[in-house]
Amino acid sequence: MSQPSGADTSPGSPAGAWGPLQLPAFRIFWLASLGSNIGTWINTTTSGWVMTDLSSSPVMVSLVQAATSLPVVMLALIAGALTDTIDHRRYLIVTQIWMTMTAAMLAVLTATGQLNAWSLLVLTFALGLGTAMAMPALSAAIAELVPRNLLPQAVVLNSLSMNVSRSIGPAIGGLVLAQFGAWVAYSLNMISFIGMIVMLWYWKRLPDEHALPSERFLQALRAGLRYSWMASSFRAVLVRATAFIVFASSVWALLPLIARHELAGNPGTYGFLLTSAGIGAVIAAIVLPSIRTQTTRGHMVFIATTVYALTTLAIATIRNEVALCVVMAICGAAWLTTLSSLQVAAQISVPAWVRGRALSLYIMIFFAGMTLGSLLWGWVAAYTNTPVAMLISAAGAVLAALMVRKFSLGSQEPPDLAPSYHWSHPLIAEEPDKNRGPVLVTIEYNIAIDRRADFLQAIQSLGIIRRRDGAFAWGVFEDLAAPGHYIEIFQVDSWLDHLRQHARITREDQRIQEAINRFHIGVTAPKVSHFAGGTPASSTSHESVTTNSIP
Repeated sequence: MSQPSGADTSPGSPAGAWGPLQLPAFRIFWLASLGSNIGTWINTTTSGWVMTDLSSSPVMVSLVQAATSLPVVMLALIAGALTDTIDHRRYLIVTQIWMTMTAAMLAVLTATGQLNAWSLLVLTFALGLGTAMAMPALSAAIAELVPRNLLPQAVVLNSLSMNVSRSIGPAIGGLVLAQFGAWVAYSLNMISFIGMIVMLWYWKRLPDEHALPSERFLQALRAGLRYSWMASSFRAVLVRATAFIVFASSVWALLPLIARHELAGNPGTYGFLLTSAGIGAVIAAIVLPSIRTQTTRGHMVFIATTVYALTTLAIATIRNEVALCVVMAICGAAWLTTLSSLQVAAQISVPAWVRGRALSLYIMIFFAGMTLGSLLWGWVAAYTNTPVAMLISAAGAVLAALMVRKFSLGSQEPPDLAPSYHWSHPLIAEEPDKNRGPVLVTIEYNIAIDRRADFLQAIQSLGIIRRRDGAFAWGVFEDLAAPGHYIEIFQVDSWLDHLRQHARITREDQRIQEAINRFHIGVTAPKVSHFAGGTPASSTSHESVTTNSIP
């Protein structure tokens, strides 16, 4: 079961909201994810309710959500670096086996009556560890299973899988919990991981023919953080996600208390509220493709956040179960609209070489917000009451959304971040050792006197690209003896790091570079020189080689 990378568009690729499901590899992945997500929601529903039996403290109830989220905050960046540096198919199989064993332990302890509040939190935390290590690789896999033109639909379908499971899982969880007991519900979660293990076992990833040796772990971690910081489009996604999730987490953290105490309900009540949210999310996923053509992602996130805040207010004040189910459906629709829009923006704003690390940072921000928000709103509910905590979070969500509107989530047309491979290999006398460095690259431009200011302004964007892709130093200097003659320099740690820059340049970057090269006057292209520090491998090695190739 193989599938080309999502870098390019296949002419015969199916289009439309359901197009990705026509691709066998993605369809199997989606179904396996759906089964696993259903099991997760069965587990979430069960654990949230079991904790209300084991402890009446709002803080302990909210800690169930925190125990799920905290491992992701702690390990997401590590998982992202591993995703981009090792075979994440085998790596994912290990994470699924870990979660299967943890779910089995929960089932055994519950069946034997040995589960208490703290052991529930510890095992919930252990499941969270598996989730933390798996999520970046699973998110990155989506782009490998579909062509680039279907990536937004695939991301929405992945969100739909989570929310279809939100519709089915809580209802199953509440029913099983009420009729058969928590140990059966935990056993179903254990079984749900098997489909994903089988899918991963038979998935055949196509190797990257341009692949260079993998970065060392710490080097990969630094590169991911550097890219995320310097890519303004991705940084905007992180800001908007943080502003939403810290306040939105109040609903999921405190909903068990609303169901049990405010509605005087049972496990079925809690399950039906979550099911209603899932139904709303499914409806939203169906209509989202048509809505996306009418507005921008940023505007859609703002409107959906406002609607979500209004539903939070309604949950805090309405005490009719049927009315609350309607409100939860609207809440689920707003939740999916916001998160799928942010996830699409995150996926399309980063290239393949750093996708695992960038998405891990997005996931870390998301779960950090869930963790801190769950603890915050649990603490507020403990010192006031549950409705007051939700009212405060609703007001905060609207205020935060207004404050971050200036951070753009990009245009409807995704940038072309496929590798351009337009940099030719430098013409050098002898190939240096890949670890030799540092390496200094210089590019010389001749600029018309009356265009110097425009050139200096335009080349700043190229400087961001150089540093984003690995340069630790960059600058532009004018020859005082020859006005208009400029030299651009950048440095990287080693020759291998410079070769990685060749592989990281995207088609979007290529357009920027070509626009800057048009400032250059002369019959030949800007002159490029490569200098290597360190000791040559032999006496015939050259310290400096000058070529007219692209750097």
